[in-house]
Order: sequence, then structure tokens, then C-alpha cells
Amino acid sequence: MNRLLALYLHIPFCQRKCPYCDFNSYAGQERHYTDFVQALAVDLARAGQTRPQVTVPSVFLGGGTPTVLSPAHLQTLFAALHASFTLATDAEITSEANPGTVDQNRFQTLRALGVNRLSMGVQSFDDAELRFLGRIHSAQQAIDAFRLARQAGFDNINLDFIFGLPQQSPDSWRRSLRQAIALQPEHLSLYSLIVEPDTPLAHRVATGQVSAPDDDGAADLYEIAADMLGAAGYHAYEISNWARGPLTAEGLPRFACRHNLVYWHNAPYLGLGPGAHSSEANRRWSVLRNVGAYIQAVQQNTNTSDMSEDIPPRLAMGETMMLGLRLVEVGVRYDTFGQRFGQDLRTVFAAELAELQGRGLIEVGAERVRLHPQARLLGNEAFAAFLPD
Repeated sequence: MNRLLALYLHIPFCQRKCPYCDFNSYAGQERHYTDFVQALAVDLARAGQTRPQVTVPSVFLGGGTPTVLSPAHLQTLFAALHASFTLATDAEITSEANPGTVDQNRFQTLRALGVNRLSMGVQSFDDAELRFLGRIHSAQQAIDAFRLARQAGFDNINLDFIFGLPQQSPDSWRRSLRQAIALQPEHLSLYSLIVEPDTPLAHRVATGQVSAPDDDGAADLYEIAADMLGAAGYHAYEISNWARGPLTAEGLPRFACRHNLVYWHNAPYLGLGPGAHSSEANRRWSVLRNVGAYIQAVQQNTNTSDMSEDIPPRLAMGETMMLGLRLVEVGVRYDTFGQRFGQDLRTVFAAELAELQGRGLIEVGAERVRLHPQARLLGNEAFAAFLPD
């Protein structure tokens, strides 16, 4: 019987690096594109050879910006993907896309290659905010890119947004949300701005060039989004994610991101490409971050990982709780937890559940544990309780 394994492919290139971003991505690396694509194709083949009894239910091309690659490069990658792995007949295949690096040809190429879901990094529909974030597109270019994607046949599109920028006004945030709702994407991901260490934004905050994000103000903007998106028919199925569509038997909207559900269910996934992470067979590891080192390791058929660790059962159970509680309606079901670990989570975490319930952070129901609806902005306090000290 084949087992399921989600697949993540990391494309570590951008046209320009955004000042807030700490992802493993690099600008000005065009000289590496062809060698990288060839190395990733070889990496796919080797990974598939060691996993002959695997079916892939979802593929996610992330970055970086996958759409900086040429159509020919993308065709090479997808040929290697299909030659190396068996994809489920209904596999969800997502590609991230930057509105500043896409055109009709790239959209048509992605669609022809089988990509059936786009995730577009819009971040804002306010041009001043886009300049602050270092984005290479304007609000109008993002709108145009969305319409081009629709014309290319994409009927499952996510738009990413960042909120909680210094001095961001509620009115500006409402305008961005209204424009997003008017486009009627199937999915929206909204992330509060975080000042990551060792980024240009962190330097600007540390030197007083810009003020630090205001957590209370960001919480207010989150509530505005929850109200507006709920009124527009979007279901809040995860703390930062909303989707359209009727609810499935599992209680999820039809257009929930199936690949990200793998992460939130703490299920196995394989990541290939510089800096990608994997979790499989009670072990996790990450890939060399440096693009040149990754290419060389693949070419020389040496180990591409730079970190590997076993996941003991108690940690796996705690992480399953931490990740599953992000699914605000579904939460963590007793039956699925028991099937996976052979134990009742109400026994394993009896003390933690009692404390968190007493603090009003979770609901302990007949079938599941989930965050209390009024505690979604306090989720981190609940998540931390399940992790070993």
C-alpha cells in the first residue's frame, strides 16, 4: 500500500530581496538558475528512487519566487517531478508567484504543466505600503496579475497580505481588504509583520529609522479582517488563513490549502532545494542553505542536509497539538490522535488541558480540543503548553 508524502520544492531566487524577509532567498543569482534547476531535477530523481511506494497528494513550489524561472526551467522541473514521483490524480499543485515577475506566458506555462493553485504575494493594495515593504510591484500591477491568472485558467488563487506595518491605519487596511474581496480569490492568507533578526527592517527599527510594529494595533487590524472576511463569506479555518467554499465533512472550506494542512496535521512531507525542511519517519532535517553548496553536493552525490534529528514520541505528540490547534474550528480530534500515537490525548495532556481550559484558552469538547474563539490572538500561549521544556 502506498503511503502519502507531500512535496515542497524551494526556489531560492528573487528579483529583489524584501527588507522584512528572512526566508532563504537571494537576489542577483541568475548565473545559478540553470545549474540549480538541473541539480533539483537530479535531487528529485534520487529522492523518488528511495521512495518507490509513495503517492504525492500535494506539491508546493515556494521561495523565493518560483516565477523568476523561465518557462523552460519550469518545464525541466516538472518533467523531473513527474518522472520521479507518482502524483495523486487529484493532487493539489501550488506555485507561489510575485505579481512583479509574472506575465501571461508564465501563467499559461504553469497551468499547462499542471499547476492548479496559485499563491500570489500581494501584501498590500496601498502603493506607499508596498514601497515600505520593498515590493517590486504596484497595487495596479497586482490587480492586473490576478486577472491574467484568471485568464490563464486558474480557479484556485490565494492572495498573501501583511498587516501591522508601522503607522498602518485601519482605513488603509480596510481599503486593501475591500479590493481583495472585490477580486474574489478563493483563499486569503494574512500575516502580521514580524521584525526578524538580521534583516534590513530589523536594522531600521534598531536605529530608529522606523518605529517597531505595534502588537495592540495589529490585533485590532486582525479583528477588522476577521469581521470583513466573515461578512464576505470567507471561513477562518486557520489562525492566519481564510477560504471560500462549502465545508467538507472534516469541517474545512473547500478551498483550504491542502498542502498546508499537511503541516498543520503534522503529517510527513519532503522538502528539496536549498534550506528546505523535511519531516518523515520520526525524523526531520534541513537542506544546505547556500545555493552553490547545494548544487555542488548534488553534482558530487554527497549529503545535501545540514541538520538532522530524531523526533521522540512525546515531542511528536506535543507538536501535533501545537500545530493542530492552529486549525481554529477543527482543532485536534481524539480519534485521529489516538490512531497515530496509540494514546488518548486527554490522558497524555490531562494537566495541560485542565490549565488551558481554566484560563479560557481552549475548548475541550466531546470529539476534539480546539482554541477558544476568543483566544485566537493568544494562541501562542496555548501552543507552548504542549512542548517539552
